[in-house]
Amino acid sequence: MDSREVILERVRRALGRKPGQKPLPPPEPLLRVSYRSPAARLALFRSRLLGTVTVVPEYSGVYAVVEKLLDGQTAVASGHPYLRACELGKLAGVFTDPEELRNACATAGAGITSAYCLLAETGTIVLRACPDEPRLISLLPPVHIAVVPQDRLLTNLDEMLSMTPRPVDEDSSAMVLITGPSRTGDIEQFLVRGVHGPGEVHVVIVQGKTPPL
Repeated sequence: MDSREVILERVRRALGRKPGQKPLPPPEPLLRVSYRSPAARLALFRSRLLGTVTVVPEYSGVYAVVEKLLDGQTAVASGHPYLRACELGKLAGVFTDPEELRNACATAGAGITSAYCLLAETGTIVLRACPDEPRLISLLPPVHIAVVPQDRLLTNLDEMLSMTPRPVDEDSSAMVLITGPSRTGDIEQFLVRGVHGPGEVHVVIVQGKTPPL
């Protein structure tokens, strides 16, 4: 018995297992979901997000709010149905060709997306990358604006996973969790924002009924 087998045998004895015995199946994931009222979730998200939160009573008011946030900057918007219903294509370019989208994101002042959901406890924007909502729009422009209906504001990650046990499936290539602007302390231990992504994050939360999609 070589040294490797000696070590493994000690581990087996400590676990009370025999050579060749298959391990027990892993335990089911333990999700801790502390449900909160919509008002409590909104207040918590506002306090945790490292950015600005604007609450709009109806989706008809989204256009004016986003126009003010842009303040004359050029913008790129995703093709998400919610953004189309809010008519944000009038404020920003919407591209389906990957090369055109890449070039537009490299020069735009802001990227506008919706979101799969928001997480109140951590102030997180959750995006599921798909053809209608490419990751590049939230990553490359220096400003990220997310327009999200309030019914997509959840308490925490556990609540999201209880609703979506498979975050990435055939409809999505990746799930992106954005908690505030890009920042790093690697450069001489000074906090620098906007190094690997947007330096500003703005979330527009829309109350009231959902527009026809």
